[in-house]
Amino acid sequence: MSKRKIEKVAVLGSGVMGSRIACHFANIGVQVLLLDIVPRELNDKEKSAGMDMENPKVRNRIVNDSLQAALKSNPSPIYDKKFASRIETGNFDDDMKRIGEVDWIIEVVVERLDIKKQVFENVEKHRKEGTLITSNTSGIPIHLMSEGRSEDFQNHFCGTHFFNPPRYLRLMEIIPGPKTDEKVIDFLMEYGSRFLGKETVLCKDTPAFIANRVGVYSIMEIFHLVKELGLSVEDIDKLTGPVIGHAKSATFRTADVVGLDTLVHVANGVKDNCKDDERNAVFAIPDYVQKMVDNKWLGSKSDQGFYKKVKGEGGKSDILSLNLETLEYGEQKKTTFPTLEMTKAESNLAKRLPMLYGGQDKAGEFYRKSFNGLFSYVSFRIPEITDELYKIDAGLRAGFGWKMGPFEKWDAIGVKKVMKNMEEAGLKVNSWVKEMLDSGKESFYKIEKGTKYFYDIPSKTYKEVPTLEGQIFLDNITEEGIIWKNSGVTIKDLGDGIINVEFHTKMNTIGGDVLEGLNKAVDLAEAEYKGMVVSNTGDNFSAGANVGMIFMMAAEQEYDELEFAIRSFQNTMMRMRYSSIPVVAAPHQMALGGGCELCLHADKVIAHAELYMGLVEFGVGVIPGGGGTKEFAMRAGDAMHDGDIRINTFRNRFLTVGQAKVSTSAYEAFDLGYLREGIDEVVVNRDDQLAYAKQAALLLAQKGYTKPIKRKDVKVLGKEALGIVYVGANSMKSGHYISEHDQLISEKLGFVMAGGDLSEITEVSEDYLLGLERRAFVELCQERKTLERLQSMVQKGKVLRN
Repeated sequence: MSKRKIEKVAVLGSGVMGSRIACHFANIGVQVLLLDIVPRELNDKEKSAGMDMENPKVRNRIVNDSLQAALKSNPSPIYDKKFASRIETGNFDDDMKRIGEVDWIIEVVVERLDIKKQVFENVEKHRKEGTLITSNTSGIPIHLMSEGRSEDFQNHFCGTHFFNPPRYLRLMEIIPGPKTDEKVIDFLMEYGSRFLGKETVLCKDTPAFIANRVGVYSIMEIFHLVKELGLSVEDIDKLTGPVIGHAKSATFRTADVVGLDTLVHVANGVKDNCKDDERNAVFAIPDYVQKMVDNKWLGSKSDQGFYKKVKGEGGKSDILSLNLETLEYGEQKKTTFPTLEMTKAESNLAKRLPMLYGGQDKAGEFYRKSFNGLFSYVSFRIPEITDELYKIDAGLRAGFGWKMGPFEKWDAIGVKKVMKNMEEAGLKVNSWVKEMLDSGKESFYKIEKGTKYFYDIPSKTYKEVPTLEGQIFLDNITEEGIIWKNSGVTIKDLGDGIINVEFHTKMNTIGGDVLEGLNKAVDLAEAEYKGMVVSNTGDNFSAGANVGMIFMMAAEQEYDELEFAIRSFQNTMMRMRYSSIPVVAAPHQMALGGGCELCLHADKVIAHAELYMGLVEFGVGVIPGGGGTKEFAMRAGDAMHDGDIRINTFRNRFLTVGQAKVSTSAYEAFDLGYLREGIDEVVVNRDDQLAYAKQAALLLAQKGYTKPIKRKDVKVLGKEALGIVYVGANSMKSGHYISEHDQLISEKLGFVMAGGDLSEITEVSEDYLLGLERRAFVELCQERKTLERLQSMVQKGKVLRN
């Protein structure tokens, strides 16, 4: 990567995308100048305040309102509210000259070529030479936008297509123009990945680029198939959601979220501009979709689309679904297919897909038709939209949230098997696929010695899938890298003396098998290695302890066994903390309850920026019992000073646990005390996380890691803190803010964090606090209301307030 640095960015256009792109640059520490047009006239509020059109508040009203709307939106586009101070606002008339100060200008105005060209003409007057200039267009050809611009402009111009919402969707398509400098492309590919945390995919300048071309094809094909096979909206969303590795929103709910008008716009664009596309007819808008657009049933933005939320009896909300024959809304019907029932027990997607494809019912028929259509389509997109098949897979995974891209799915089902089925169905496939099979190569990908390779069509050989230098992927470590495994854990060798502990239980919950694996990893690392990392490739790092197991023991009143299970959890956490090797945790997405406690006991945490971390045990009627309460008491004690601040420190830590606060990002986890300033770190690109975690473990080992000594000097406040807890819990109960059971849990939590009923500030040991924590946990499990909460979580997955 060249020495180009990005310290300041200008974003032109503050609509939904512009304001959120600005927020994501602010997320990573970049200064942002966000500009938009000056309003044409005063609004009523401005008139009544006696303002005129020259007032700066009026002139910046559009940009400021857009930014505020973005900051208030949910999910939030910003990691931490205080990062918004990195964004300055202004308008095109007064502030365009300031773009001369920035390193990168990103245009995000409306999707009209004439308006974009006008903006670029204005940009050219103020932009300094060498400044990057890119467009976030999702459909306008890149080469048309830079026509007539200076040589320097064209050399530094290309498309950078972010997907919405930019903070959460990882895809950034990079589309060079005819004169874009190669160095500019290389820089943006690496910057997008390293700094913005994106999956950067280099695209050709073809309609809808890569992800939308294939993703919208897939949706449109299903829009036609639903009628052909006589399936319902609910049927399709059941068949095309998590069961095939797609988002929960599946097909029709995704269409509602994206907006039917947006989907139709992209489909029409492809239909009009890709006359040679062999499946052009699939992009034709079905009658029922056109009627919905005419009726303005556009989805979430118009409060009705394929689904509609209504108030039912007693003010309860119901979600109705659309009957595609009558276009009337009705109650959703429960959907079941024998094929889905048969595959329920198979958690591995790669093993589940061939079972779905081979189904002998209507579901199986649907999968064969939709998969065959998709596979045929992507085979013909090479070399039209890209020369390398892995880019199509990367685009669909990062832009549409698919767990596996089309070629990866095809591999999982079996390339030969699918080809045979396609031939029988009379479906054409691009000739290069047959050539590949005829040459004895039976898959699009292969993994060898920790490296993933893809089939390269021009050279007819396998080539390495490009990654950034140093990145490590657990999925690429095959059998020879596995040191030990049981039903819930695999321990892999990362090289250089570092091992990795990977969970693969349901939602990566922590039960006996995971605890066994963690202990085994410490044994192995202490005997033969330098350190260990705890990370995995699941959707979530860990949803916590196995609540079903706790509920079963509590319901059957096996309190001795329960006490033993809690002690085992605590002992495992302490074993990790006090082992003779460094332990680094690398959490991502949800790290709740026991998953959070594991991180609290690591020597260092390398967190992914998207981290939802918290001690949430209160919701199931208990307190953190795997060392989490002890850890928060300890952290409170370490942060205490004399006088009032001492109590405030205790109160803040107590409320974080007592209110089951969960961070909305890794940065917020520092504010809540789950992560430690100066020790724990944040990584924006998930693909970099494991390599950084391994490096952190190695550095700790190389510095001369010494086994820590158990703490016996934890400062606790005793009665001084207990008084505050009891008075606070009582007043919250009296004010009807919490239930009687909440009050009891609060008092138990306070008792442990205060170190018990001590008459003065005392120094106690970690073991003493763990004993209090364990006892409180088991006592709460003996309460009927805790059992009701546990049962609700196990059976319905819902927190019960009782």
